[in-house]
Amino acid sequence: MNIPLSFAWPPAGADPDVAIDDLVLDAAQGGAWFAFNLSGGKDSTACAHAANALLDSLGHPRVRRIAIHADLGRAEWRSTPEIVAAVAERLGLPLVIVRRSAGDMVARWEQRFANGCRRYEDLELYHLIGPWSSASLRFCTSELKAQVIGPDLARRYRGETIVSVMGLRRAESAARRDTPISRLDARFAKPANRAGTRMISWYPLVDWSEQQVFACHDRHGLPLHEAYRCHGSTRLSCAFCVLASGHDLAAATRAAGNLDLYRHLVAMEASSTFSFQPGRWLADVAPHLLAPTLAHEIAIAKHHAVERRAIEAAMPAALRFVKGWPPRLPTVVEARQIADARVLLLECHGLENRFPDASAIRRRFADLLDAKVSRSNAGMQ
Repeated sequence: MNIPLSFAWPPAGADPDVAIDDLVLDAAQGGAWFAFNLSGGKDSTACAHAANALLDSLGHPRVRRIAIHADLGRAEWRSTPEIVAAVAERLGLPLVIVRRSAGDMVARWEQRFANGCRRYEDLELYHLIGPWSSASLRFCTSELKAQVIGPDLARRYRGETIVSVMGLRRAESAARRDTPISRLDARFAKPANRAGTRMISWYPLVDWSEQQVFACHDRHGLPLHEAYRCHGSTRLSCAFCVLASGHDLAAATRAAGNLDLYRHLVAMEASSTFSFQPGRWLADVAPHLLAPTLAHEIAIAKHHAVERRAIEAAMPAALRFVKGWPPRLPTVVEARQIADARVLLLECHGLENRFPDASAIRRRFADLLDAKVSRSNAGMQ
């Protein structure tokens, strides 16, 4: 292949510049595989369209390009699979769908709470934890997207250079302000690996604004998700995202296809006593959509949540969960306080009280401290 490293792009009067650097240019010139990550959102669609056109202008062979989508299952808008397929068809690219083998996003939330209850029952946790992901614990982008797409591409194109194309923009958030044009990604293809696989992440729209993204859709007639087109969402992710604004959560409830999911997640709030977001109950977004029984269960859950926070706040602060927990053996008085606090939370969730008194609490802490020392010694060997 003979691809020039100096060229004029974009043509006059077309879309804004598509960001590209020598790392991606060299990969394109070498006939690398390009995988366009499609979520159904406006950024991924505009990114795939603009980058695909740029690769065409460079003479990169289309047979070395695919579209790929990580399906989050029940957590997705019901219309997302259809829009993703429409975008891939519009691009003229084969579409690969990948899924987490252990279950979808909703199952991951359910699993997290079940595991948390088991660990709380075993006194491996000081406080009960809820089911939901958060800004610092984003299952969707890590476990259900990156950790599914990356290994699939590494297996599919073993021994090749693979460029994963994503629609991240610097203007989206402070956390993305320093997003590079591209970077080597060693998570799924370690340097100097035996197969010779190399992976690159490319962000062609890093300098685009939201207005430019929508203009790209209008200019080229690109498929636009109903979340924006019909319901006024400002962004697309899961139908109900733990990071979404109240406006976007309300928008999601206006789509009939999302209502079963909405009620399921509200039922999870009720059974766990943890609100979907730290400062917002999903149940409060559209209470008129809830059956009276579920609305009553939410009222009880909110009461239990207030009790839980008060109980946990009164537990000995010096023994709160930190990395390397537990820090020390509790005193008899502290152990009694812990036992008294735990009994109420265990009863609320129908869990077994395996450490009902101060003596049992202290024995359990002693076992945990012994295990901590054993792990430390093993790590030093």
